[in-house]
Amino acid sequence: MKILIIEDDQELLRSMLKYFDSFGYNSEGSKTLRSAKEKLDHHSYDCVVLDLNLPDGNGLSIINKIKELKNKTGILILSANNSLDDKLDGLELGADDYLTKPFHLAELNARIKSILRRNKFDGDDLLTFNEIDIDTSSKDVRVNKNLLKLTKKEYELLLFLVSNKNRVVTKQSISDHIWGDYVDIYDSYDFIYSHLKNLRKKIIEKGGKDYINTVYGIGYKFSNNE
Repeated sequence: MKILIIEDDQELLRSMLKYFDSFGYNSEGSKTLRSAKEKLDHHSYDCVVLDLNLPDGNGLSIINKIKELKNKTGILILSANNSLDDKLDGLELGADDYLTKPFHLAELNARIKSILRRNKFDGDDLLTFNEIDIDTSSKDVRVNKNLLKLTKKEYELLLFLVSNKNRVVTKQSISDHIWGDYVDIYDSYDFIYSHLKNLRKKIIEKGGKDYINTVYGIGYKFSNNE
């Protein structure tokens, strides 16, 4: 899962990033609206955690930008007060949920997972594509009911592909979504091919079909059809 946390409290931001990193999330942070908008212009996210009170403006202003992207990015509002107006305004603009400070990180995590289930997995923890079952709660993957042993990146890659089944995803979108800011350390996209090769091999070894179709010059498509 890739999340963007927009929060100007440096200590709180650091705590949230550390917490979500421990769960294997690809988490990034921004302390201002300006930097957040720059990230949204270049990257896609599963969920945006948005503080309303930012040094360069009201966090509500960024919701319209997220909605203009017309993707399934979830939005969770953080509010430092119990203002009903702020919450209603955010939900009216298209936010999925809100959480009032102070809060427990475990509750924030649960809210984000709930948003992800609603927006991308039709409210279910289990994502299925023919003989492939992905439990997004336990992160177990089974092919023909046989447990598949995947690395963290292989799991994230498979989840991303299945979530975008029957759509062409570019190498750039794959690298941005799974490796995020760290992708700059690579000179090419060869590392994606390497992970895909290993993922294909593991699925086929369990009797699964190779659904990863290469769209030459563009990227890949996870589909029954080539």
